[in-house]
Amino acid sequence: MRLRLREFRPRTGPHEHRVVQPRQPLRHTTLREPAPVGTLMGDHDGLSRLAGLFSFAAHSPHTIVHVPLRDGLPPDEGQGPLVDLVLAHGTLGLRASQWPELRRRLRRGGVPLTVRTDEARTARHAAALLAREHRADRRDELRHTAHAGTFFLFGSRDVFAEAAMSFARAAGRGPSRKRVAAGRAALVSGLWGLRQPPGGGHPVEVLICFKAYPPYAHFRRP
Repeated sequence: MRLRLREFRPRTGPHEHRVVQPRQPLRHTTLREPAPVGTLMGDHDGLSRLAGLFSFAAHSPHTIVHVPLRDGLPPDEGQGPLVDLVLAHGTLGLRASQWPELRRRLRRGGVPLTVRTDEARTARHAAALLAREHRADRRDELRHTAHAGTFFLFGSRDVFAEAAMSFARAAGRGPSRKRVAAGRAALVSGLWGLRQPPGGGHPVEVLICFKAYPPYAHFRRP
């Protein structure tokens, strides 16, 4: 997939950070903060581009991927506050408390950037994660937190690759689900491997749903 991005190089003190954003917003895609269940709802374009962005994040350990989602068109269903999304490798050391200052520095233009993702490589790394699924020493998970209107996911190459495949499946299968042509949302997939808080209780989940954008008369199921 070819992704059109915008690249920023903000500095905080002596440190320079590399941040990328989609050049065009995902207008029909939104994320509701999981408390403990969140919903990521998008059309084919939004889910496809998220698959590409997660794939890019998987193989860019020194880059912060920022996906502004609060400015899109809010869906007419779902509950909870709308949040943006940030993806970063755990090895990068980004703290959620740093983000508001970094975000303020992203308003100074940025440089257009076009990248291509390698879907076959992403699929291989996602398969490697699944092959470790039942190993006792498995440490693959998506750490997450919410801060300043943003949902952060911290992970590694393989967990981001597996998430990319979840979005790709949702983009491919969503349009064929029943009642989506009437504007209904369809639960298609989810973000698996989220770290769970200690003490049990309801698991933290992010459900991935397909929803066509109005007017629905333009939409045709494949």
